[in-house]
Amino acid sequence: MFQSIPWLESTPELWLHISIVGLGLGAIVLVAETLHRRTSTNSELARKIVHIGTGNVILIAWWLQIPAWVGISASIIASIIALLSYYIPILPGINSVGRKSLGTFFYAISIGVLVAWFWPIQQFQYAAIGILVMTWGDGLAGLIGQQFGQHPYEVWGMKKSWEGSLTMALTSYAVTCLILLSVQGNVWQTWLVPIAIAIIATTLESFSKLGLDNLTVPLGSAALAYYLSLFFPLGS
Repeated sequence: MFQSIPWLESTPELWLHISIVGLGLGAIVLVAETLHRRTSTNSELARKIVHIGTGNVILIAWWLQIPAWVGISASIIASIIALLSYYIPILPGINSVGRKSLGTFFYAISIGVLVAWFWPIQQFQYAAIGILVMTWGDGLAGLIGQQFGQHPYEVWGMKKSWEGSLTMALTSYAVTCLILLSVQGNVWQTWLVPIAIAIIATTLESFSKLGLDNLTVPLGSAALAYYLSLFFPLGS
């Protein structure tokens, strides 16, 4: 009887996929927190490990075709935990960055919004662009800026470096090119559209306050990539 119901037939495989993603996320958080608590690893590095590691899960979700409701539910749960951790030291290694920041909360929210937007219309690549531009661009920009930033500048009281911003721009361009190349192939849009995305993403990252760039960069990058694809369709 159950074999005639497609949803029940696919349920075991679905939960296997969810378990794989859940275990991966749990392992990333565990590694970051362990490094923070038991070694001299600073909070920023631990946070970047989670920041970069968790963002790449969007590729696994895309590959396994995880349903939108799973991503949205995970986003809600993660945002609640992140918000609680902002006031209660649940995950000090992730939220302690030496300044007041809701970055982890906004990061979780942005994932849920992008999944809710692009999963139903089968345009997974734009959700991936938004999340991975933030994941790799902002993640590497922060690390490079801290280690090698010799030319600082300040926007709205937030200290940045030109080295970090250059890293953000180059990484955003590379990430977007790779995703578009895998989806639409070697066409001119694949190489030129990412230039606009890199500029916008870097600008939004520079104007961050309280970690708001973790929301504006993913949403702005994904939206720009999507609407440029409508304005410059393949074959044009």
